[in-house]
Amino acid sequence: MKKVLIALIIIIIGFISFGYIQKQNGLNGDKWIGIGILISTFVLIPLFLFSRFRNKEVRDRMLNFELKKKENTEN
Repeated sequence: MKKVLIALIIIIIGFISFGYIQKQNGLNGDKWIGIGILISTFVLIPLFLFSRFRNKEVRDRMLNFELKKKENTEN
């Protein structure tokens, strides 16, 4: 999974840099930059989160304020 994530990062950097090069040459590079951003948003981030929290408990990922003890802040 780690190699897949590294490969995706390299592909995304390639798309974005190719788009900037195209834009500097006066061509339409916005399409390539957008493809790189979309891949990072809809493919890279979910794969990263899946690989990061694959073997964890669901309770570790939840934000639950009731489990924490409330301290008495009265003076």
